[in-house]
Amino acid sequence: MSRRIYWLLPNKESAWAAMDDLLLAGIEVRHIHFVAREGSDMSGLNAANVLQTSDVVRSAEMGLIVGAGVGGLLGALVAVNYPIVGDDPQWGIAALLAVAGAVFGTWTSTMIGVSTPSKRLRRFAPQIEEGQILMMVDVPLSRVEAVEARLRARHPEAHLEGTEPDIPAFP
Repeated sequence: MSRRIYWLLPNKESAWAAMDDLLLAGIEVRHIHFVAREGSDMSGLNAANVLQTSDVVRSAEMGLIVGAGVGGLLGALVAVNYPIVGDDPQWGIAALLAVAGAVFGTWTSTMIGVSTPSKRLRRFAPQIEEGQILMMVDVPLSRVEAVEARLRARHPEAHLEGTEPDIPAFP
């Protein structure tokens, strides 16, 4: 189980130093992500990708659920009212339309979610626009306190902005 720790750093140099310190502490670079104002120079930093900065994952989940539900309901109506062969309901149609609805719902909502800023990062938007850099660090639950203490001691210019208990599995 992992936790995501959020830190606000005042500038790129501080972000580099914090990243180097985390690497020395044994945190892999793939678990350290940075978000900065659009157009900022992020060279040398592991910039957060679209999965971490948008609502694409949440949107895909919702599209899957809604699409499967609507497809299954429509399929059930078609299976009962318009059987293809004979008078018995064709339940295979309901399953097929549920799967098709799930795929279509996931695809369409993912297209919307990519362009929607993450609700998890919304609270940091004013500081990021002012030029600060947000650092997100995913650490095992057993190391959260040690990592926080290390960053507090070595980077007094950084501000701990809290932890998130349930980070997504793949972003």
